[in-house]
Amino acid sequence: MSLHVPVLLNESLKYLITDKSGIYFDATIGYGGHAAEILKTLNSNATLVGTDKDEKAYKHCKEKFKNDSRVKIFNTGFTEIKRVSMIQFINAYDGIFADLGVSSVQLDDGLSGFSYRTDSPLDLRMDKTKGKPASYVINNYPLEKLTEILKKFGEVRNAHRIAAKIVEARASKKITSTLQLRAIIEEIIPKYKSYKILSKIFQAFRIYVNNELDELKQFLTDAVDMLKPGGRLVVISYHSLEDRIVKETFKYETLSCVCPPETPVCVCDKQKRLKILTKKPVTPSEEEIKINKRARSAKLRVAERI
Repeated sequence: MSLHVPVLLNESLKYLITDKSGIYFDATIGYGGHAAEILKTLNSNATLVGTDKDEKAYKHCKEKFKNDSRVKIFNTGFTEIKRVSMIQFINAYDGIFADLGVSSVQLDDGLSGFSYRTDSPLDLRMDKTKGKPASYVINNYPLEKLTEILKKFGEVRNAHRIAAKIVEARASKKITSTLQLRAIIEEIIPKYKSYKILSKIFQAFRIYVNNELDELKQFLTDAVDMLKPGGRLVVISYHSLEDRIVKETFKYETLSCVCPPETPVCVCDKQKRLKILTKKPVTPSEEEIKINKRARSAKLRVAERI
């Protein structure tokens, strides 16, 4: 099993670390790629709190960092940042980091159900103990809802046609595996586009079953709450839906008023809380993409608490 290669590592560290003795939060600690490098940069009295829904990732990092007293890891999602911080008696952070990508380990692990390249149960949940697996959605949701999921979370063209094919196929046999779903879809899509379309379809169902976009919105707002003045929020996203949410949240937090233009006097009491440090998102170099093809769609955005 190949471990996750940290994306935009040097750029992340450059923006994130403002105080080597500070308190930091790794929202998606995964298999500890970024975390290990963050810890190399920090002093012995610093603190790094990490969260991850994936139980395998959590156990891996508990073992990996078991001898480092600076590290506190929780098997939960990043929307629990405030609760986890209360447990650790932390009021604010010097830096908060989130790599929103699915790890290479999850993609390469046939049992995880995140890849259409290996045959595995059609699950797609980060936390297997919560919610319904993708197979339940695919076998039980009506045509209109499946079409909506494919359009909204995968930006899939011909979403209705693909959803109709799924509904037709499930009528004769329940769809329970990744390769089964792949075979059904490949019957009606051009072969030369299959990789791109399948990626979008699996992304759509993954985002839906994990409620990823709503959770990201909540996390970003809570993360701004939890930053010290001068503290930085560093986020790496991998598709336009995530990046749009990060961009719009950052922009909203830079505004000091959100009253309608026709309002003569500000009555909204909106406070400007962030300063954006990356006018355009930072993207991987050609050299990094050659080494790690999964980095090609990554975008890094950074904002600083005022």
